Amino acid sequence: MSLATQYCWLMLAPEFSNLVRKSQRTTRYLAGLRGRNEGVTICAPLHSLNSYTIRATEELLYYAQRQGLMTQATTIDGKAMAAELSAEISAATAKLVANGKAKPGLAVVIIGEDPASQVYVRNKKRTAEACGFNSVQHTLAENVSQEEVLSLIDDLNTDPAIHGILVQLPIPAHLDELTVTQSIVPEKDVDGFHFQNIGMLTSGNTDGAFVPCTPAGCMLMIEDQLGKDLSGLNAVIIGRSNIVGKPIASLLLKANATVTICHSRTGDLPQVARNADILVAAVGRPQMVKGDWIKPGAVVIDVGINRIEVEVDGEKKMRLVGDVDFAEAVNVAGAITPVPGGVGPMTIVMLMSNTLQSALRA
Repeated sequence: MSLATQYCWLMLAPEFSNLVRKSQRTTRYLAGLRGRNEGVTICAPLHSLNSYTIRATEELLYYAQRQGLMTQATTIDGKAMAAELSAEISAATAKLVANGKAKPGLAVVIIGEDPASQVYVRNKKRTAEACGFNSVQHTLAENVSQEEVLSLIDDLNTDPAIHGILVQLPIPAHLDELTVTQSIVPEKDVDGFHFQNIGMLTSGNTDGAFVPCTPAGCMLMIEDQLGKDLSGLNAVIIGRSNIVGKPIASLLLKANATVTICHSRTGDLPQVARNADILVAAVGRPQMVKGDWIKPGAVVIDVGINRIEVEVDGEKKMRLVGDVDFAEAVNVAGAITPVPGGVGPMTIVMLMSNTLQSALRA
C-alpha cells in the first residue's frame, strides 16, 4: 500500500530487522515501528508523519528494494477479476431472459484481415456467447466504401435485437475513423467513443454514459486495491489518447485523485512518474517504464500490449510485453498488472457490461 494512503504498512524480510534496529534515523522518526520474528512492520497514521519522516521511509524502501529484502508486488489478476464479473453478467442475462426480455445483442464490425484484430474480435465473440448474448459479427472487405460501412451501421442502429455496436479499430486508412465511430447512436455506443458519452464522462456524469472499456476495467482494478475514494493520492497517466489516457483521467478525478497526464512533451518523465501513488502506463512503447520510475508501494496499471522478438532455446519468437518493465517494477510496486493477463481480460468483460446495461435500458 502506498505511503499516501491513510496508513502506511511495510512488510519486510526477517533480514531487514537488523538494518532497522541499526538505523537511529528510522527508529527515531517512524511511529509505531516494532520488530517481529517474521520481519518488521511500519504502521503509522499519516497525520503523525512529517515530510522528513516520509522521505526517510521512502529512502528506506529504496534501500530495501536494492538489497532484495522487500516482498514482491501483488500481481493484479485481471483474468480472475474478469471471470468473476463475467459470471455476474451471465446471471443477470439469464434473469433478463427469464423475465421475457430479449437477449443482449452485440454486433461487431471488422474491416479487413488484420491478424491482431481478428484475434480480438474472436475473443469478444467467445465472451459474448459465454455470457448468453446474441453475438453478431459483420466482416467487411479491406476495400469497402465508407458509404457501405455507414449503411451497415445505420441498419444496426435501428435493429431492436442489437443493443451494442462496435467497429473494431484500426480501420483501413481510406475510411474516416471519426465519421464511422460517431455514426453509432450514443445509446448503442458500448465502446464509449461517441462525443455524447465522452462529454458525459468528462463532466462527471457517468451514470447515464457508456465509459470506454479499458479505462473502466482499469478503475475497477485500482478500486480493488485502494478503494473507491482516492482522496490524497497522486495519479500519473503516461499517454493522452482519447481511448485510454483522457477517459481514465476523468474517472480518477471523479474518485478524488490528483491527476497528472504525461505525454511525449513532458519534461523529466521519470521524476514525474516517481510521484505517483497510482501509475497508469498507456503509451505503446515496450517496457519503457523502468523500476526506478516507480514510487515504492505504488499501484501500477500497465495498459500496453506490445510484441517483441525474443530468443528462446536458440529460436527467435514473439512475446507479449507491456509498457512497464515488469521484472523491474514488481520489486518496487505495491501491486501491478501483468501483460498478458491484466488489463486485457477486463477490457473485454467491460464491453459485455456496457452491452448488458444497454439491454436493460432498452
